[in-house]
Amino acid sequence: MGMDYIKDHLEEPLLQLGDGTSSDAQESSKQVDGYLVCSADHMELLKSFPAVCKLSLRLNTPLPASAACERLFSIAGLVFSPRRARQDSRNFENQLLLKINCQFFNFK
Repeated sequence: MGMDYIKDHLEEPLLQLGDGTSSDAQESSKQVDGYLVCSADHMELLKSFPAVCKLSLRLNTPLPASAACERLFSIAGLVFSPRRARQDSRNFENQLLLKINCQFFNFK
């Protein structure tokens, strides 16, 4: 992501909350610049920059995908059978990946 993308998306929440003036855009730009200048790397730093914190939460929040997880565990149950109970984790992972992706490589 480039700085233009970050600054454009940083201004959106501020413009919705504020009156839409250019001072809001300047303030958000100052917050980004201030955040980038800081050398600290702890999460408490985000509390000093509320606009950056909101953008960080919006961009870094994983979305739940229960259908994909259910599909993965269902296939894993097929791969990990009682006859294959002694296989190591690397072999299990490779077999699981092959089973999931066999449709893309026409494996039978």
